[in-house]
Amino acid sequence: MKINSRTAAAALLALLLAGATMAAQQTANSTTPTAGQSSTTSGQQPTAQQPAVPPDKNAPEISSQETAATFKVKVNLVEVRVVVRDAQGHAIGTLKQDDFQLFDNGKLQTITRFSVDQAGVKPVIHQEAAPGIANDKLAPLPTMPERFIAYLFDDVHLKFGDLAQVRSAAQHHLQELRSTDRAAIFTTSGQNQLDFTDDQAKLREAMNQIQPRPVTGSATAECPLVSYYMASQIVNGNDATALNVVTQDALQCAYGGDSQFLTAAQQTARSSAFRELNVGNHETQITLDTIKQAVRRITSMPGQRTIILVSPGFYNPDQLFEQIAIAERALHANVIISALDARGLYTSGYLDAAPQNRPPSPRIVGEMTQYENLEAQADANVLAELANATGGIFVQNTNDLEGGFRRVATTPEYSYLLGFSPQNLKLDGRFHNLKVTLKAQKFQIQARKGYYAPKEAEDASEQAKREVEDAVFSQEQVSDIPVQLHTQFFKSGEDAAQLSVLVRMDLRHLHYRKVDGRNRDDVTVVSAVFDRNGNFVSGNQKIIQMRLKDETLATKLNSGVTLKTSFDVKPGSYLVRLVVRDAEGQMATQNSAIEIP
Repeated sequence: MKINSRTAAAALLALLLAGATMAAQQTANSTTPTAGQSSTTSGQQPTAQQPAVPPDKNAPEISSQETAATFKVKVNLVEVRVVVRDAQGHAIGTLKQDDFQLFDNGKLQTITRFSVDQAGVKPVIHQEAAPGIANDKLAPLPTMPERFIAYLFDDVHLKFGDLAQVRSAAQHHLQELRSTDRAAIFTTSGQNQLDFTDDQAKLREAMNQIQPRPVTGSATAECPLVSYYMASQIVNGNDATALNVVTQDALQCAYGGDSQFLTAAQQTARSSAFRELNVGNHETQITLDTIKQAVRRITSMPGQRTIILVSPGFYNPDQLFEQIAIAERALHANVIISALDARGLYTSGYLDAAPQNRPPSPRIVGEMTQYENLEAQADANVLAELANATGGIFVQNTNDLEGGFRRVATTPEYSYLLGFSPQNLKLDGRFHNLKVTLKAQKFQIQARKGYYAPKEAEDASEQAKREVEDAVFSQEQVSDIPVQLHTQFFKSGEDAAQLSVLVRMDLRHLHYRKVDGRNRDDVTVVSAVFDRNGNFVSGNQKIIQMRLKDETLATKLNSGVTLKTSFDVKPGSYLVRLVVRDAEGQMATQNSAIEIP
């Protein structure tokens, strides 16, 4: 089941960052501090089979092209989002890197990345006057989205009674959204969905249409009673007690309690367990796939991003790798997954599903209840682990669902991002246990429990493209490289305009490498345009290749370099996002809002 999307933001940007054109196109509208051609230099090192080529002394010092770039990246970096709370549940933001200890499979690791994130910090957005209008006569800044909330209803697992309650509470919560919030409605079945918008009427209508949509007509087999959890224990865990419980129920319901059919009853129990396991696995796969798609979709929105997973929980015995991969992608993109247990105050489940004219035998009710409680905990664990890994909040065992929505929609005021590079990491795909502790203070710590080692090394260029993409769809401002962002527009008709993005870079602050007597660096410049609902409209990537002579680097870079990119748009409110990154890892990002009447 796929989430419908009004834009193909991720796909478009992936093409940009991959350098889709085979031939490098020269950028005619860029200016350089030196006069000369706009050509491309390969920068390749000679190999044993290829004789060294003398450096071309007449090669241009600065050239521009639209193609892929290669960056230096930190390989095998494991990230851990940590929320630290005091006894009253308040997030603490005063801790330092030295306060933390991080263990990988019990071995203390060196924390190489550390940052403190504070929620609610508004992005810096610049606004420029149209030609002929003084800055003090600027119109109010267009109301651009700052926070995106995806309500993800697990209609595959939700029962009608629970869904009606949480749907009503969610509609009340919609009324509390701010003018800078955008919301979307997603479902695990893929039906009755709505992309990000601030239209309250459309959001309520989409919620009203959500219905339970299990893969089968009933979540449990009528005869015998066997749940997904019990089926897994029987088939995968060889649980003799679980098999005996289901066998006794099969003997009662299918064979009138006649013990001479015990063997047949056991075969019926096994058959039912296999059937229920297949159904449960399929439902879990559907749910995980939809969560993954929701993460992909919200990752392409420029701002604070939260997924609220509304679910009774679901069991996941066989697809832990997929679950952790979802959490890692969300973590890397700074997407928070919070969860609300739609069951409210927990009561019995599949025992109540038994037909009134065929209750389970009293001799097995106790065992069934024990398995039911174990299953309820296992279902909740998946929701809790997704929230813990991404810095979210998990609310369960409460009938105050409106209060629950307020809690899960609230980003913790402070969180920490820890990163480390495992030493001698084996590419064997094995699970690694993670543990975060504090050296002195005793506070509540929320963090992910582990990660899977990769089975093969990730390509460094792919990591770099992902880093640039993440920066494009963020609103964080970084200023490693001095840049200036300016926007202009020209209306070519009543319903058409050209938006120009001008980027001026100070090249003196880059970290150059000396190769063949030249000072080298490659700078990637990405300009992206988003509409008033945060949807990706268009984007462009340029690569500036610098092979500067010492004299140029010392005396001739005062004027910097200016790039111009133009986009065809319609009148409306737009957010322009600029990301600049060089091959040595420095980055600059800026935002600009523009209103085209």
